[in-house]
Amino acid sequence: MARYTCTFSVAIDLERLQSSLKEILESCHLEIIYDTGEYIMAREVPNRAPFPKLVTAEVLIDRTTATPEEVRMNLVMKNEELPLQKDNHCHQMFDLIQQALVEYSQWELLEKVAG
Repeated sequence: MARYTCTFSVAIDLERLQSSLKEILESCHLEIIYDTGEYIMAREVPNRAPFPKLVTAEVLIDRTTATPEEVRMNLVMKNEELPLQKDNHCHQMFDLIQQALVEYSQWELLEKVAG
């Protein structure tokens, strides 16, 4: 199973973060399948890749340490594909989501730590 993780700190109001994350994930061809306010799960839209390669993204928002100036979140991307090559489908989608999070214009990226 391929699995990639990253932690982001961004400057955005906590109330706007949720809708911003949904917008980013949907723009990267993922559909939201679960949302609790602190946790978002999205999966890749079918027909973009063979079924075992379809990616699931999980975003955990750390509300316990959130301040008006900073919110931390953890991104986990995974699929059933064996990561036999570094440039596999899951890693490509992980790069796409990371790029979208870094370049999103509605917040300021404060820190990014790849796991």
